[in-house]
Amino acid sequence: MNAPIHRLLAGAALLALGAPAPVAAADAFMIGITADITGPNGIDGGPTADALRIYFDRVNAQGGINGKPVKLDVRDNQSQGARAGADAKSYTSDDDIVLIVNASLSPTYEPIMTESRRAGMPVLFAGGVCPKEVFPPADPLMFCTSAFAAEKDTEFAVTYAHEASGGKAVLGMVSTAIPISRAGLEHGIQVAEKKGLKVVAHETIPPPTPNYAPFATKLKDSMMDWGVTWGPWSVQVRIFEAMRQLGWNGRFLLYGHSVSEDEVARLKDPGLLLFRTSSMFADGLPVHKDVMAAAEGKTKYPTTYMSEGWVAAQAIEAALKKVAWPPSRAKVTEAMNDIIIDTKGLRGQPIVWTKTNHFRTESSYRVYAWNAAENKPKVVKDWAKVEIK
Repeated sequence: MNAPIHRLLAGAALLALGAPAPVAAADAFMIGITADITGPNGIDGGPTADALRIYFDRVNAQGGINGKPVKLDVRDNQSQGARAGADAKSYTSDDDIVLIVNASLSPTYEPIMTESRRAGMPVLFAGGVCPKEVFPPADPLMFCTSAFAAEKDTEFAVTYAHEASGGKAVLGMVSTAIPISRAGLEHGIQVAEKKGLKVVAHETIPPPTPNYAPFATKLKDSMMDWGVTWGPWSVQVRIFEAMRQLGWNGRFLLYGHSVSEDEVARLKDPGLLLFRTSSMFADGLPVHKDVMAAAEGKTKYPTTYMSEGWVAAQAIEAALKKVAWPPSRAKVTEAMNDIIIDTKGLRGQPIVWTKTNHFRTESSYRVYAWNAAENKPKVVKDWAKVEIK
């Protein structure tokens, strides 16, 4: 299908009136973004979409990429599969769009991937968990910059608990009643058992849950002294708070989504340990100051929520710089198949994509905890590299 006729008619009308013509679609890199902005994962999808917009507004103001602007078509799918599939179908039907970005929950993945494969359209997952299709051997069209990946994350968390406890941790595991969370925690249990750690509980909590006390009571009664959880932030933090309310005083490893930096400052609990593959804005690196300055006044979200979208934008910019004009889906896919993405410190190291690995060849984890003396979260375990095979 050719570029929508309304674009051509609009340009012709403006020329007839003597007004300057708008930038034609063919003179820009066109990207479709389907994100959860007002749905159950809006706390992640919304900031990711905003960060992409803010990043490319600045790129365009500085002359674009290779002299061409980047144009974004952003739509709200509310993490609904049907809406995401309709977005993807619309994007793939527009010959000018060369990349889809998805920033929403996993129910949207299959509909988007189906349309992507039909049309040969590359997809970048950002702000949502990385699907298995981006791990080796990767699907040729699927890529992911998201910081988190369930099985790799829980494997690191268990390894850290083993290390920090001298091999004596008694573990309680908490998953959310969604397949990827359960699979991640089940993998973590296998890793723990291989390391000789005792796992005394595994509670799976359905979202939403009005009362976390029954789950917290079972976990506390199991005599666990370390907890590991991975899933939506709301479930992770509420089970932790429920256990504290029951008087449990052990250490709990929570996966640190973007929202967690502000949350750990709210709770100020040194036993809440965040394991992350993204650095915290509290680290005060030049990139953090740059993101904060660029986003100030241009988003309703805290600037500490911008990491996922910013890294996705860095990846897109790095890929498009390699694409000879005019762009095509095939050219963009080829560029993304062999790329090193400099995150400037937002992650522990550059993200490297190869033809068979569209996640990254290495991932690095940090562990943060609240430091009362400095009144901010501090690193308690610095970057630990994990090879992705």
